[in-house]
Amino acid sequence: MDMLRKFVMDIRFNRFITGLIIINAILIGLETFPNIYAEYYNLFFVIDIVILAIFTIEVLLKIIVLRKSFFKNSWNIFDLIIVLGSVILYSTPYVGVLRIFRVLRVFRTITTIPTLRRIVAALFMAIPTISSVLLIMAIIFYVYAILGTSFFREISPEYFGDIFLSSVTLFQIFTLESWASGIFRPIFQQAPSSWLYFLSFIVITTFIMINLIVGEIVNNAQKLSESIEEETDEIKDEIHEIIELRKEINEIKQILLEKK
Repeated sequence: MDMLRKFVMDIRFNRFITGLIIINAILIGLETFPNIYAEYYNLFFVIDIVILAIFTIEVLLKIIVLRKSFFKNSWNIFDLIIVLGSVILYSTPYVGVLRIFRVLRVFRTITTIPTLRRIVAALFMAIPTISSVLLIMAIIFYVYAILGTSFFREISPEYFGDIFLSSVTLFQIFTLESWASGIFRPIFQQAPSSWLYFLSFIVITTFIMINLIVGEIVNNAQKLSESIEEETDEIKDEIHEIIELRKEINEIKQILLEKK
């Protein structure tokens, strides 16, 4: 069991699985080219079966080694669901669902690379703050949609004809996609003061609100990094203490042997 644990937890085994995930992702991408997929269909099929078999063995080995602790880790459960879903659906007519699971295998890259896990964890930690920011943004969108409909309905009915059109237009402005040439300039020609409306909306939503979300995610990532560093320092201290204890035990043994 110790040998099996060492094998499963070895960094080289982890790198091998990561490599397979990347190969699997490349193959799934190549399958989107009909000519390539039709010509090498049998090869794609065999390689996919082999990769799925290795993933299944990997999950089974982890369950054997980790036992109950395997199910305490959400990343392990994520891996199990993807692999189990792929195995169950492989020989069924539910091709569409199987494709979803095959594409989801690419997400297993996150579970094998610690830095990616840290970023995702920081994202989940930021959800409460992001939810609050999104609520504020929804209120801002609603207010600006009403104002836009009131001010520019007659000038540009295709963009500000009603509150729904205004909301879609504001989302386009929020993404900064062709907002100046397509939306702002024609309205600005007839309503010169409209620049206040558009610029204030962009500054509030695109610059301030998005920076709040990004700042919260970065802040959480920093906290996770600091906690990991603290844990690493504690482990180093414990290892140092163990080494010192071993030295002391060896010295005591030496003294006892000399007395004999």
